[in-house]
This record gives sequence, structure tokens and C-alpha cells, in this order.
Amino acid sequence: MSESAVKIHQIQKRFGKNEVLQDVSLEIPRGQTLALLGRNGAGKTTLIRMLLGLLPPDGGSILIDGYDPTCEAQKLRSRVGYLAEDQTMYGWMTPTELCHFLKPFYPAWNQSLADDYLERFEIPRHQRIDKLSKGQNVKLGLTLALSHEPQVVILDDPALGLDTIARKEFNRELIEHLQAAGRTVLFSSHLLDEVEAVADAVAILDGGRIIRQSATEALRADVKRFVLSLTQVGELSPPAGLLDVRRWEEQLIVTVDGAAEFAEQLTSRWIEYDIVELSLDEIFESFVIGRTQAWPQAGNPVVV
Repeated sequence: MSESAVKIHQIQKRFGKNEVLQDVSLEIPRGQTLALLGRNGAGKTTLIRMLLGLLPPDGGSILIDGYDPTCEAQKLRSRVGYLAEDQTMYGWMTPTELCHFLKPFYPAWNQSLADDYLERFEIPRHQRIDKLSKGQNVKLGLTLALSHEPQVVILDDPALGLDTIARKEFNRELIEHLQAAGRTVLFSSHLLDEVEAVADAVAILDGGRIIRQSATEALRADVKRFVLSLTQVGELSPPAGLLDVRRWEEQLIVTVDGAAEFAEQLTSRWIEYDIVELSLDEIFESFVIGRTQAWPQAGNPVVV
């Protein structure tokens, strides 16, 4: 059995003249929770639809738990759980009725597990679904996504509409019921500060490409912000991993992917610096909206 639960190789997708995904390659090892980060329109939902077999790629290949969703979508149904932010359920049913309705569609459906989730998540079993709160709806969706004991779980911004406390509670449930069970999770989200707490690894999708994939802690170790004095920069060349440059008074604020190498470069030139640790949200912003044009040129003023 492959060590990777999800294998995406050079996926391409066009809608007319618009190239949404360009040679996207990504692997998720079994048992890992990977956060897929990207702005609106970056191609996250398009990629997820292809993973679910709902949209064919124009090029490249996808394997999920050894199955190709393009031609084996039916077999994948029992292997994959899916939860989206805008998941639609039959509002006139109760949670208990919906679970029993879905059971025949999933050969591996575990009704005892479904009942256990309903109890743990404190979901009213016999209340109409359209009367449940937003948080209860999200937890019911998670129950439905997990009750057939899938090996791979895909979450597409599931907690986007929840308040702060409800989001934190959802992520706690995510850790307890997915990571503890060794499930492989692809978690697409805009709530980067909270994804940081649950993601083992991060992949940044921008402009239709994966521009960075790394273990979360390794990414935070590699990407840091340096505060330098403009008077000391002199003939210093921009580092290879430069992501963002800003000027504040007489200081240069520099964000770099490759912090250890840049720190060594500064030390070798006896340039003093301070390092600022960044959150995942700040790192993501540096990759997708960072500007590098403001690096000072010898003899020229810094352009702000």
C-alpha cells in the first residue's frame, strides 16, 4: 500500500481560455492533515471537485487511496468523506432520519458510530434539520462525512460561517475524531490562524499553481521577518527567497523564505538584525501579496 493517501500529478484544468490549474502536483501522506491555502479564485474548489470525481482534469492524474476518481468515483465513495461550508441537507428531515436515509448508499456505514457522533456533538436527534443552528448543521455534516469510516476526509471551508467559539470547538472535534483515528485530511480554509492549530502540513495554491508545500513547523522555521537598519544594508544583495520588503522610518522590514541562510549572510557582513516570528496567516500573505520591488539599490533611495 502506498505511503501517500492522495497523489496529484501535474493536474491541468481550463474553463474556456481561463487556465484555472497549471501542472498542480501534491502528495498527502497517510494520517496527515494538510491545509490547502489560497485566495478566492485560486482553484481550491476546482481541485477538490476533481478529487471527488465531480470534474475531470484536462491533464495529469489523481489517485486517492489508490483509486482514480475520474473513472472509479463509485469505489471512492466508501473511501472518502466530504464536508463543505455550503453543504445542503434535507431540512424537513431530522438528523436520525437523514442518517438512516444515507445508510444504504454506503456499504461501510456504521450506524453505531453515527449515533455516537450525534451524542458527542450534542445534535438534537429528532429536531428538524432546518431548525438546527449553524454550528449544529456543521457538526451534523461532519457526522455524515465520518460515519462510513472513510480513510480520506476532504473539508472545504466547513467552519467558515461559524462564530469564533464554534470554529474553535469544531477544530477541537477535528483533532479528536480525525487525527486521533489516523485519518488523512485535506482541509481547505480561509481561517488560517485556526488551521495552523490542526494542520501538520501546508500547501499554498496561487495563480493555479502550488507555490509552496511544507510541514507547518518547517514552514514557520523557514519564513521569518527581519528588521534591518537602512544605513547598514549598503551593497547587500536581495536574498534568493525574498518574499516582501517594506520601509518603516529608517528600517527595512524584510520577509524571507530561507531565514537561516539570510541570517548567516547578515552575520557574515556584521549587519545587525532582529527577527520577528510570523503566524501562518502572515506567511500566507507574504507568499501571495508580498512585494519585493522596494529592495534598496546601491546609491538609490528606497522606493516605498
